[in-house]
Amino acid sequence: MLLEDRTADAAEAAESGAPASARATESEPLNAPMPLVKYDKISKSFGDHQVLREIDLEVAPAEKLAIIGPSGSGKTTLGRMLMTLEEPTSGTIEVDGELLWHRRVNGRLVRADEAHLHRMRGNIGMVFQHFNLFPHMTVMRNVTEAPRRVLGVSKEEAEERAATMLRKVGLASKLDAYPSQLSGGQKQRVAIARALVMRPKVMVFDEVTSALDPELVGEVLEVIKELALEGEMAMLLITHEMDFARDVADRVVFGADGRIVEQGPPEAIFENPQSERLKSFLSRFRASR
Repeated sequence: MLLEDRTADAAEAAESGAPASARATESEPLNAPMPLVKYDKISKSFGDHQVLREIDLEVAPAEKLAIIGPSGSGKTTLGRMLMTLEEPTSGTIEVDGELLWHRRVNGRLVRADEAHLHRMRGNIGMVFQHFNLFPHMTVMRNVTEAPRRVLGVSKEEAEERAATMLRKVGLASKLDAYPSQLSGGQKQRVAIARALVMRPKVMVFDEVTSALDPELVGEVLEVIKELALEGEMAMLLITHEMDFARDVADRVVFGADGRIVEQGPPEAIFENPQSERLKSFLSRFRASR
């Protein structure tokens, strides 16, 4: 639910004299957990081009949130800001109740230093369109490098974590292989294992199949579906695969022109879109199939 919608609901309930217990909606009960990720009035501009316009968005713990929309709608920018790869022009982001890009000092918001950003990155994993594997390292070393260098875990623990995650993505037999010996789908699955081994609280999947040959898309999406079914961590699924979003997401957000136009459960978004903008987007997608 958008923040302005929730505020309006609360104000209406207050004016009606309803008790506090009656002010919670079915979708947001009083005992609802604190959001794991919270974008508050987030805007982003690149020079004179404004990509995002005061975005309010929350992601619940373990929620699988799909973000869809036309090219240039700011989908990837949302993920990159969460991963601290792009800094918001204005607004704040919180992860697990803690400000990501800012700190409060004497009641004022100040930009966080690199030490704070480094610590916060430990909560977030991201898999990109391109695999970015180290070509001179084996699969095992590609996956163990970050936990050893960033988290400071021992070689033995890092290799144990890596072996577990590589089994999970179906690559237990490829520990000693080099990236040049893998297919594109296998490389992307190594990239997923590399992110998972850091044990993030939220994972961002940014168009992870867009660089793959069509016949390799299914194997990567199947791995992500299996991870989603485990239900242990929140996921932001930035995708142009509409069937995938329908099957995996708990909620779908449709963005266009830098704003959130519509959001809801997959069946509502895909079967009963309310806005003309979403109807137009889905009609073009269906026509291309």
